[in-house]
Amino acid sequence: MTHCGDIPGRIDHTVLRPDATSDDVARFCHEALQYGFRSVCVNPCRVSLAASILGDDGPMVCSVAGFPLGSGPATPHEVELAVSHGAREIDAVIPLGLLKDGAAPAVSALLKQIVGSAGVPVKVIIETCLLTNDEKVLACRLAVDAGASCVKTSTGFSTGGATVEDVALLRRTVGDGVHVKASGGIKTPGAVLAMLAAGASIIGTSSGVMILQELRRPEG
Repeated sequence: MTHCGDIPGRIDHTVLRPDATSDDVARFCHEALQYGFRSVCVNPCRVSLAASILGDDGPMVCSVAGFPLGSGPATPHEVELAVSHGAREIDAVIPLGLLKDGAAPAVSALLKQIVGSAGVPVKVIIETCLLTNDEKVLACRLAVDAGASCVKTSTGFSTGGATVEDVALLRRTVGDGVHVKASGGIKTPGAVLAMLAAGASIIGTSSGVMILQELRRPEG
């Protein structure tokens, strides 16, 4: 059972809105320092700013690649650039069209390029709301085979977010040696606890402060 005190260290405090300002990013970074969140997840153009605030000993800077559509797809260059500016983790969207085509060798090759070039842990976003269960399982297996540290449910920018059922499926597929990150639409303590109970080890949310404040109330 997850203790409420463990939850801040599971949260990737997420500010990926395309219109997020430097002030927004700075606020999220200071909140992460205050509450002890696991990381702050920012768009590539905000990595340097986030790294300058968080430093080397605070929450990590996480950035994204191939985001949010997975149609690019993610490239080694954008990953290497984000890492050179201070990103310590990368959340990369799987090439969704190729996956839907059943082009497993091409997807595998691209994921291996990304993971191999990053030099930091890579979470692979599989966008569960757009996939069948068989495709979700295939995506997880390709991500693990490529050396990804984590599979992640959602970008938060598609037709749906994390569900308990998908988190459980991802956990069953990857086993205990790979993280599962639940993200997309997680806004309440109940949702966080349900995702953790289903097998998530990391939670991506922009509502982390509100969630912790709710949990810390006497009735929480």
